[in-house]
Amino acid sequence: MTKADPVLLSGGNPQIAKGHGDAPVQAYIDAMPGWKQDIGRRLDALIVAAVPEVQKAVKWNTPFYGLDGEGWFVAFHCFTHYVKVTFFQGVSLTPVPPGKSKQANVRYLDVREGALDEAQFTDWVKQASRLPGEKL
Repeated sequence: MTKADPVLLSGGNPQIAKGHGDAPVQAYIDAMPGWKQDIGRRLDALIVAAVPEVQKAVKWNTPFYGLDGEGWFVAFHCFTHYVKVTFFQGVSLTPVPPGKSKQANVRYLDVREGALDEAQFTDWVKQASRLPGEKL
């Protein structure tokens, strides 16, 4: 690790300064460890392909995706054995993503190495982008 490399927090989550735009999100993805970096790149590419006008930011060491003036609809975060995708209005998606949350509307998708269903993920992203976003 060089002096310029971001610190990896618990679970290998990169510590990236908060900021808006593609650059901080790409810095986060570049710092994701091992196979998680490939997942991060794929998630980012699928989100941009599904919602070309998407806005990006890093907050709380997590990439967020949303629409200008509409709030955030999806985010992801590194954990030790998976990348956790957060759908802020996940209970309104069909089918509902499998991971439950203490927050009533939120649902999660835990993406493990080699286990991303790109078609289902893309469909959820498109659905999520049409719902009211979170104002964080």
